[in-house]
Amino acid sequence: MGNAKNFQTISKISEKEDYSTSAIDLLVQQSTTITEVTRVKLNQTDDGLQVILETATGQRLVPLILSQGNSLVIDILDATLALPTKDEFRETNPAPGIREVTVTEINNRSIRVTITGEQQAPSAEVVPNRQDLVLSVTPEGTTADTEPDEEIDVIATGEGGESYYVPDASTATRTDTPIRDIPQSIQVVPRQVIEDQKASRLREALRNVSGVSEAGNFGGAIDSFNIRGFATFNTLRDGFKIGQGGLRETANLERIEVLKGPASVLYGNLEPGGVINLVTKKPLSEPYYFAEFQAGNYQSYRGSIDISGPGYPDKSALYRLNAVYENSDTFREPIDRRTERFFIAPVLAWNIGENTDLTFELDYLNVEQPFDRGSVAIGNRPADIPITRFLGDPDDVYKLEEIGVGYRFEHRFNENLTLRNAFRFQQSDTFDQKTQPGELDEETGDLPREFDSNDDRERNYAVQTDLISKFATGSIEHTLLFGFDLARNEYGGTNNGLPFAPSINIFNPVYPEVSRDLSDYTVPRRDDSNRTDTLGIFLQDQIAFTDNLKMLIGGRFDLSDRESEDRLEDSTSTQYDEAFSPRIGLVYQPIPPISLYASYSRLFAPNFATSADGSILEPERGTQYEVGIKGDLLDGRLLATLAAYQITKTNIGTTDPENPDFSIPVGEIRSRGIELDTVGEIMPGWNLIASYGYIDSEITESSDPESFPVGTKTENVAPNAASLWTTYEIQEGSLQGLGFGLGLFYADEKLGDFENTYKLPSYIRTDAAIFYKRNNWRAAVNFRNLFDIEYYESVNYGRSTIQPGTPFVVIGSFAIEF
Repeated sequence: MGNAKNFQTISKISEKEDYSTSAIDLLVQQSTTITEVTRVKLNQTDDGLQVILETATGQRLVPLILSQGNSLVIDILDATLALPTKDEFRETNPAPGIREVTVTEINNRSIRVTITGEQQAPSAEVVPNRQDLVLSVTPEGTTADTEPDEEIDVIATGEGGESYYVPDASTATRTDTPIRDIPQSIQVVPRQVIEDQKASRLREALRNVSGVSEAGNFGGAIDSFNIRGFATFNTLRDGFKIGQGGLRETANLERIEVLKGPASVLYGNLEPGGVINLVTKKPLSEPYYFAEFQAGNYQSYRGSIDISGPGYPDKSALYRLNAVYENSDTFREPIDRRTERFFIAPVLAWNIGENTDLTFELDYLNVEQPFDRGSVAIGNRPADIPITRFLGDPDDVYKLEEIGVGYRFEHRFNENLTLRNAFRFQQSDTFDQKTQPGELDEETGDLPREFDSNDDRERNYAVQTDLISKFATGSIEHTLLFGFDLARNEYGGTNNGLPFAPSINIFNPVYPEVSRDLSDYTVPRRDDSNRTDTLGIFLQDQIAFTDNLKMLIGGRFDLSDRESEDRLEDSTSTQYDEAFSPRIGLVYQPIPPISLYASYSRLFAPNFATSADGSILEPERGTQYEVGIKGDLLDGRLLATLAAYQITKTNIGTTDPENPDFSIPVGEIRSRGIELDTVGEIMPGWNLIASYGYIDSEITESSDPESFPVGTKTENVAPNAASLWTTYEIQEGSLQGLGFGLGLFYADEKLGDFENTYKLPSYIRTDAAIFYKRNNWRAAVNFRNLFDIEYYESVNYGRSTIQPGTPFVVIGSFAIEF
């Protein structure tokens, strides 16, 4: 960034020998919001040096400057150092003409950056940047005239703009906690990875995380994943559950956090494998404008905007708006419909006072796309037919309209006591007309089919309240979290079928025209309504016995009341459950970069699955043991996590092979595994995110030994899987800004059904990218499945719903920001 423009000079204050005391006393604000500086980076430029301060959250910073001899001193108020491996930053001779750069704490609410020149004090300017506080330092001279005693607001938000390293996460504790201090595996896919990979779908972004793979996606209509061997489609958005299905957009995401293992203590009824939390972008206090256009094969195009800034000169009100429109074809043939997708998400943040914030959020998603049940199996593998062959009706369709609205309120009584309250309402309406495959005649290739249609609706209401207190008992420090969640989920709809549907031959398909007016769907199969009310009360304490010995302990009490009405059978069933879910973990750091941890947790989840007789399955319960080691490597630029775990879960509902729209209980499943995740910056310009996961998941107790014998391996779970994505950008010279990316994604063969009758083959998919950045624009070409291999992602159920992977894809993009 040696050619960066639009600098903003840091203004000087009057030169005083006692500046460190008098200036801070004079200008310190009453705000109790303290921003943590989590990383310091130095980059050489054509003119001197960049000093980059990365922060965990977006807050306004106030830097003040003073020349003292041959040193430039910059004090930043309402900020502390939270570096991963040390208490201060120091580097000697980082650039010609600059002898040393240090970053230290003055006290518990201000830090000092000292830049020492060879002969005289350097000068510094602020480079506008949406991600970091960036200081452009020029040795031995002043580049701009400034008036004394002025102060300047500088925005510093999020993590490093182009770095993959993210030191903190909120999902595991509901507080911003360094990942190295969390006694559980948590992986973060930062915004930069999403942008570099052009990952517009969650499944593309989550390929980068160990132990996570795509599960049955209901014909492409829902985002569903396996985490540590257990399927889940309950995803969080900023800590709120966002329904039982549906599709998610990545345009407004700042990062994706994946917490491995049970998360019931903080979020209630969730699957034991883990939880995916989508952390959205927040409003910025400086103007920011971004626009991107993408185009690719299959006649696809996608446009997006991201704009933010203050609504008033005093920056008391901030806004942000993300919007996307997408239109694309599919590689499957013959399909008459295209995918059309529209998304918009405005956010308005109001700083009521120095200690009180109120944020309003809205998001709207409208999707219309083909419904595709996939391919079929013959013998012990997928049928040998073209991966492009579609076995449904060319007019099969899925439609989704979803709207979410809510607020977030935060009040800081002082620097040690914070109250948070939030509400979210989400409405989802879905409709489909689809082809349901039956049991294939493997000799002739004839596939019986049924035509049916679902018309469903879901409403979610949720309130969260947290009280966070920081205090000490002697030398022991505590961060105490007390809170409660109150939620209601309403879900129901109808399923109707056609009395007749023609079969198709998979080897020589003919697609007869059949009347599919809604009035023709005269065979009722489902008409239900479900309501679930939950109340959760939890308490958690993060205890620091010493700087290198920490404990996390917590518990949650849940109440759940569920009512299910079957209108076809004119019956109603109810179920009331209550349970206590504990969690305890310990972290020991023998040296600052290394964290050893162990944890134990339990879960409780009301079962949403319904059996064919209309009864609700018993609640699911589970237990996890986990041990691991985390390392902040390369001076805090690279984070690595190695974990081993065992999870057991009882009362699991799985698809009823006789009635695919219903479920039956299995008994107990045990999943054991080892995971390795690495993410960060190897050297300036070279970023990496890589993973490996081993999973051994099987039935250990069976309620139906004939159908599901003990020892049966679970479906849709690859025993071994690995991923690697790396980018390198040339940092200087005539090719500065040119970069390359390479990705390798491997999945072992995995079983396609619970009966273990066939397997999906293993594969290695290769992705690549080339990009060029110049000033405020970026052009890129991304390649997915570079060698055009045939592979299969997952199975919905049985032998006739195998989801094929996408062949070779090329995406060209151009983006501009200012």
